[in-house]
Amino acid sequence: MTTFSPARILAIETSCDETACAVLENGRTLLSSIVASQMEMHARYGGVFPEVASRQHVLSITPVVQQALAQARVTINDIDVIAVTRGPGLTGSLVVGVNMAKGLALASGKPIIGVNHLEGHLYSAWVQKAGDVPTTEPRFPLMTLLVSGGHTELNLMTGHLTYKRLGSTRDDAAGEAFDKVARLLELGYPGGPAIQKAAVGGDANRFNFPRARLDGEYDFSFSGLKTAVLYTVNDLKKKNESLPVADLAASFQQAVVETLYKKTIKAAREHGAKDILVAGGVSANSALREMFKSQTEFPVHIPPLSLCTDNAAMIASAGYYRFVNGHVSELDFDVAPTWALP
Repeated sequence: MTTFSPARILAIETSCDETACAVLENGRTLLSSIVASQMEMHARYGGVFPEVASRQHVLSITPVVQQALAQARVTINDIDVIAVTRGPGLTGSLVVGVNMAKGLALASGKPIIGVNHLEGHLYSAWVQKAGDVPTTEPRFPLMTLLVSGGHTELNLMTGHLTYKRLGSTRDDAAGEAFDKVARLLELGYPGGPAIQKAAVGGDANRFNFPRARLDGEYDFSFSGLKTAVLYTVNDLKKKNESLPVADLAASFQQAVVETLYKKTIKAAREHGAKDILVAGGVSANSALREMFKSQTEFPVHIPPLSLCTDNAAMIASAGYYRFVNGHVSELDFDVAPTWALP
């Protein structure tokens, strides 16, 4: 098991529509995690309304930080480092969290670290609640499948903070495809949970939706799948047939899950990975989790559901490993809305 110097991190996450703060020790032990979700607020728009999100962050950020400190039973003086999501994300949302973190760092004299949101999702697999039985850490070389919002990526981690990009989405990411198909089927927002719920009891083999093979490539493409669902729905409507929503949802979900799974397993084999890590919002999908857990070739690390969607615990973990490796930011750093995984 890897051992590093002790450090207590306070982290802030405001990349999209969750206002979150967490306190973490030693890169793994979670003392507190507070998330103020705006999901219901944005559901009426069918997606995140950026200006509404940033305004709500302004209202939520101070009480969320206060609650996280109180839950962890610490004060800002007990914190060693402050970490904050710098990007990628919505500019207005990121600014709120970064400015809060800078203010705390300036007032307390603590060092500050700007963290990549996508790197945070990967490090969610290292987090565990205080008092829980220690889990096995992911081993390197580690094949990582990152399925978060507009990002679908395969990266090989050869060590902490060391990545080799193998493939990414050429068009729609998996999360985007879930949202768009859910809207098409009038299932509401967010699309991932809505599709999963609608697919229960559905026949996943009724519609043979395409899987973009991209032979020899680790890239992903879900635009054609989304279009195939659209054409199928339109054809059924032209025939005045009622939509078999459960079967459509199940068939679509199966196509996405199979594509993600097969490419990840193939990449893990070809690059000699010891373990597989699946992270990001789509990793909460039960069909995806079951498919990866059902195979025995590779140990698979998938965060608990509470750490799949945006949270500050993952930012704290990534911030910790950056801190112990000598990465500290200057106070004048800017947000980076399109920051790619380092």
